[in-house]
Amino acid sequence: MELTAQQLSQYNGSDPSKPIYVALKGRIFDVTTGKSFYGPGGPYAMFAGKDASRALAKMTKNEEDITASLDGLSEKEIVVLDDWEKKFEAKYPVVGRAAS
Repeated sequence: MELTAQQLSQYNGSDPSKPIYVALKGRIFDVTTGKSFYGPGGPYAMFAGKDASRALAKMTKNEEDITASLDGLSEKEIVVLDDWEKKFEAKYPVVGRAAS
């Protein structure tokens, strides 16, 4: 399954009948089991329905960093992102790809 950013945004937790998705490095993870984190009111709810790669790499929740763009990230930030990717892979199933 491949989703555009607009399609991905429909899986942001606002509709309880749909799963919650977060994309990371172009892969979409079903984070529904982490609803307390990614669902409405959760500490990472701003990432739901979006590609959070840059924000996770920079360890920020700033709206302008919640994007797939990895441009200008430092080596250290790329390592942080890779660590997040491993955590996601261990906890959540990959359900598709984010269309670039």
